[in-house]
Amino acid sequence: DPYFSGWPDTLQLNYRHPSFRHAMKRELEQIAEHCDGLRCDMAMLVLPEIFQRTWGDRSLPRDGFRPVDTPFWIEAISQVRQTHREFVFMAESYWNLEWELQQQGFDYTYDKTMYDRLRSQDAGAAREHLKANVEYQSKSVRFLENHDEERAAHEFPGDVERAAAVCSYFVPGMRFFHDGQFEGRKVRVPVHLARRPEELIDSSLKDFYGRLLECLKRPEVRSGRWRAIECREAWAGNPTWERFLGWTWELSGSKSLLVAVNFGPTQGQCRLIPSSIADFHGCSVRLRDLFSLAEYERDGVEIVSSGLYVDLPAWGRHVLEVNR
Repeated sequence: DPYFSGWPDTLQLNYRHPSFRHAMKRELEQIAEHCDGLRCDMAMLVLPEIFQRTWGDRSLPRDGFRPVDTPFWIEAISQVRQTHREFVFMAESYWNLEWELQQQGFDYTYDKTMYDRLRSQDAGAAREHLKANVEYQSKSVRFLENHDEERAAHEFPGDVERAAAVCSYFVPGMRFFHDGQFEGRKVRVPVHLARRPEELIDSSLKDFYGRLLECLKRPEVRSGRWRAIECREAWAGNPTWERFLGWTWELSGSKSLLVAVNFGPTQGQCRLIPSSIADFHGCSVRLRDLFSLAEYERDGVEIVSSGLYVDLPAWGRHVLEVNR
């Protein structure tokens, strides 16, 4: 790691050495015999330009072999897939190299960018991040905590965590939950320890995650098409729309979900402009919130002409079943 001293619990292995690369590919093939996939720790460190920048001349083989500077992951993933086509490669990745690793064959890459923007409570930056290519997004790993980060209940207090969870887990990609997250654990325990302190269970948070998981089972989310929604001001001079994020999950036919989040510390209003807005023309629309079970009736003509008006409290969120 170029930003920290050598890790005491790892071996420093030379990815420019041809014999080592051959041995590591064989190791990956053997692992694929026993499990369904791998999380590859700090996967971007193996990229040729990063490896050479980190190690320089120290990475030149000392035994007469010529250094190999072709991308290791392309070769290794391709070799494993020859015999294990369904094997899943997930990369822990940083430094805006996620797209590069996806292009080299990884099925999924960590989305630390989204996590950081939610943790800093920057709704606008999170909304811009979700404008990325859908293929990239579908290969992103969404999370609010993992063994390297502080606990979500510690970093995202109260309703902030609930709003951040809707923003993280109702978008395309792999949903990544950590042991103890549902119960609201706040103490981060190093993976080297085989023990952890007793903590009270946050029953309200556990109930929230239970309902969230039930919503994620719905066919709209499992098999539907995800589309971001344009957010506009509810009326002139009202800036609270800037804290909103919104999108839809649409299944063939009339089944769809509409998600809206006020990711901010005060009540806010906005107009949501669904991409399939023409579908609302000439009909009334019934919206049922899958979390609160509240129901709303809206005029399709108003949605087409002005957008769907939404008014939410601080950190409020809607997951709406849309029925025309």
